[in-house]
Amino acid sequence: MSMLSNLDLIRRVPLFSLLTSEQARAVADGVVKRRYRRGELVVEQGKKSNALFILLNGRARVLTADSRGREVILAVLEAGDYVGEMSLIDNQPHSATVRCEIQSDLLILGQPEFARCLPENSSLSYAIMRGLVSRLRSADRQIESLALLDVYGRVARTLLDMAEDVDGQTIVRGKVSRQDMAKIVGASREMVSRVMKDLEERGVIETLESGAVLLKNRIPE
Repeated sequence: MSMLSNLDLIRRVPLFSLLTSEQARAVADGVVKRRYRRGELVVEQGKKSNALFILLNGRARVLTADSRGREVILAVLEAGDYVGEMSLIDNQPHSATVRCEIQSDLLILGQPEFARCLPENSSLSYAIMRGLVSRLRSADRQIESLALLDVYGRVARTLLDMAEDVDGQTIVRGKVSRQDMAKIVGASREMVSRVMKDLEERGVIETLESGAVLLKNRIPE
C-alpha cells in the first residue's frame, strides 16, 4: 500500500469509479490512510466521526449491541466496502459499531471532501439521501429489535417509536391495531394482546376511547 499514491488507491475503490479526474484528485488530496489493529473500532454506535471510511484490505464487522452487551452482526465488510456515509448525510450518531476482525488498512475522507463529490444540485441530492438514510436507520433498528429483544421489548420499542408529544403527553395517535403491531414485531396477535394488557394493568399505558394509546410512564424496553 505504501508504494501507491492516494490517487492510485482512490481509483481502485469501486465507490469512486464514476468520479471525474478532477473529483478523483480532490478526493485523493483529502483522504488519509490509516492502519487499524485487530479488534480496534473504526466507528462506535452512538458517537459521531464526521468521516467516510473505506476499507482497502482486511475485514471488519458491523454490529449492534444491547445494554447487556449482547451483539448482533449486521454485516461483514471487506475490501472496497465503506461506512460512515449515513452520519455524514444526516449528521446523526452512528447506528452501529464497526470493529476490525483482522489488521486492516482504511482510507478516511472528511466531510468537506465528501461534500465536493456530490452533484451540482446538492440540495436535492441531500434530500433524497437523507430519506434513504432514515429508512436504513429504521431497518437497522428493526433488525436489532428482532435479534436482541423479546416480544415484550419489541412491543415497547414500537410504541415508543410510534409515539409523539401532544400537549405535553406522549401519545400514539389513532387506533393501535393488535394485528398490525403483531406484523411489525414479528409475533402472534394473541401474544401482542397479552403484552398490551399487561402494560395497561401495570399503569404504563392507557388505551383512550378513540383507540389512541397514552404512554403514562417510562416503558421498559
